[in-house]
Amino acid sequence: MIFSTYEFIFLFLPVTFFVYFILNRFDLNSIAKIWLIICSLYFYAQGSPDFFVFFLGSIVGNYIIGSTMARMEGNQKAQKKLLLLIGLAGNIGLLGYYKYTDFFIENYNLLTGSSYALKHIVLPIGISFFTFQLIAFLVDSYRGETKQYDIINYLLFITFFPQLIVGPIIHHGEIVPQFENKANLKINYDNVAKGIFLFSIGCAKKILLADPMTTNAQEFFNNIGSSPDLLLTWFSSIEYTISYYFDLSGYADMAIGLGLMFNIVIPQNFDSPYKARNFQDYWRRWHMTLSRFLSNYIFRSVYKRDVKWRNYYIATMVTFFVSGFWHGAGWTFVVWGLVNGIFVCTASWMKRKNLKFPFWLAFPLTALGVVLARVLFVSNTFSDAWHVYRGLVNVSSLGADFSTMLSSVGHFISIHKSSGLRLVIGIIICWFLPSSKTMTEKFKVNIWTAIYAGILMLLCITQMNKVVQFLYFQF
Repeated sequence: MIFSTYEFIFLFLPVTFFVYFILNRFDLNSIAKIWLIICSLYFYAQGSPDFFVFFLGSIVGNYIIGSTMARMEGNQKAQKKLLLLIGLAGNIGLLGYYKYTDFFIENYNLLTGSSYALKHIVLPIGISFFTFQLIAFLVDSYRGETKQYDIINYLLFITFFPQLIVGPIIHHGEIVPQFENKANLKINYDNVAKGIFLFSIGCAKKILLADPMTTNAQEFFNNIGSSPDLLLTWFSSIEYTISYYFDLSGYADMAIGLGLMFNIVIPQNFDSPYKARNFQDYWRRWHMTLSRFLSNYIFRSVYKRDVKWRNYYIATMVTFFVSGFWHGAGWTFVVWGLVNGIFVCTASWMKRKNLKFPFWLAFPLTALGVVLARVLFVSNTFSDAWHVYRGLVNVSSLGADFSTMLSSVGHFISIHKSSGLRLVIGIIICWFLPSSKTMTEKFKVNIWTAIYAGILMLLCITQMNKVVQFLYFQF
């Protein structure tokens, strides 16, 4: 079950919503929380039924370790550190087994000449996201920052269904107090209206833009020849880059909108990243809660201001290595992460040297870098990526003379009119329209916002029979 389905919109969401607030209306606050936990667990079980028992075991085990560390005294540092290492090993081990077993077998076979069979383990949905939240909980418990959380509040933090599968990655300190706030236990119709408005935007991003563009671009990347056509290569590479953003930000918008319906403010995840003028700016705008987690728990663990081999550039490259490997079990993802790290380090170096490209150059260079890096991300192998890069400069595919080139361009446009129009609309939204974050901050309940949200939801509902899974379900 995903957000953009009839089952979720017309059954799961209204039942969960009304029962939760009815229980709170009668001051059955603990039961209301338990109800929301049960609904969230049911929501997860629909997506990964085979992993559900392990999911429960993981969140309970992490609570036991975390709460034990939180109760320890200052003179028990060695025991706390041991418990932290055990907890981290358990989380990373579970993630590693499901996500990276085949990757390690493939590389072991390659290095040793062995022929061990791949396991083809099905990746549980959400494991990459809730593992990070569990790790954050353990580290903060080690630091003594989670002492006040009982099992119910902890379960709400981990399982709250809007952000459970694909984020945004939340921090316990920004969610648990909201569930404790008595003002949030009543239906807030302004929040509901704003939540529906944001949910409709996210749903439209996903169904009307991301799904058809992803399907179209993925067909190209799954069938790359040795010498792909220049126009098709550029079109598909840009199309996937745009569709990937709409898929992720669409989910985030829906999650944040759902949170608002329950009076819970979930942190923003995207802020018009394709408007960035360098890669430091880009990563401040892109998947912001992931960047925050990596900064707080990876970068700051490596970076030491006065230690040369742990300087800013080393810490940045380590952080992006982890980011790349987290995104997918393949060397293409690792290299994608390192390439982004190099881009960020370059932007930082230029800033330190007070070097700055003019906007008319910085903006297209950043956009080009994003597209070229995304090719690595989506390509199945380095060989496929190489063929795509060759296709991007395959001018000969247009023809030998100017008239032939014009004819090739005209023919391409004629057979890609609908997908081309969709791509143009997507680019206009990314570059020229306000972000969902800005629209939410300026939101006012009136007839126009109601009509806008209603039209978007009506269009989405007519297309829900064609909906496809979110891209991050694969990672």
